[in-house]
Amino acid sequence: MLQPTLLDSVQEPTPGPLGQGSRRLSLGEGAWVDLRLGWLAGAESLFEALLTDVDWRAERRRMYDALVDVPRLTRYYAAEDELPHPALAVCRQALSAHYRRELGEDFVTVGLCLYRDGRDSVAWHGDRTGRSATEDTMVAILALGDPRPLLLRPHGGGPSRAVPAGHGDLLVMGGSCQRTWDHCIPKTRRPVGPRISVQFRPAGVR
Repeated sequence: MLQPTLLDSVQEPTPGPLGQGSRRLSLGEGAWVDLRLGWLAGAESLFEALLTDVDWRAERRRMYDALVDVPRLTRYYAAEDELPHPALAVCRQALSAHYRRELGEDFVTVGLCLYRDGRDSVAWHGDRTGRSATEDTMVAILALGDPRPLLLRPHGGGPSRAVPAGHGDLLVMGGSCQRTWDHCIPKTRRPVGPRISVQFRPAGVR
């Protein structure tokens, strides 16, 4: 379970430098993942604020002949929407400034997912709605709360690999990753507390 330090619980959430301390993992076929451990200082205060202040929404989706509950809570903010915490705008600006030359544009939207416990999950998928179905792009994920492994495997199946994403860690999937690889957060029977995934995307990528 998450054990924040006293300093983390009172510190203003502040992103650290990008590039320094980042590790790029090449997946092949132009796909890659950047991992920056401990990117957000003061992550606990942002986690607590989002957990209590966001108007989380439960979704239902059709699966075969039935409507089923999506096993997580979500909230989506378009480019023009007011974000629920100023630190999200600061993180988005920092990501845009660092990756703008490689990406060719800015991150503009923010999506939130709340995994309440080990029963919540997201199935294998790629963010291939919109331009990312045919173009290289980036999706940056800031992890908050109890650690849960993000698994990656080639699109269409194959061996998976786990990418650790703990409290305050940043993971950026880039290049062809959304087209050529899938990712998921599986259910777990381990006793875990809530986790929030913050996703930063360019325009037209879902």
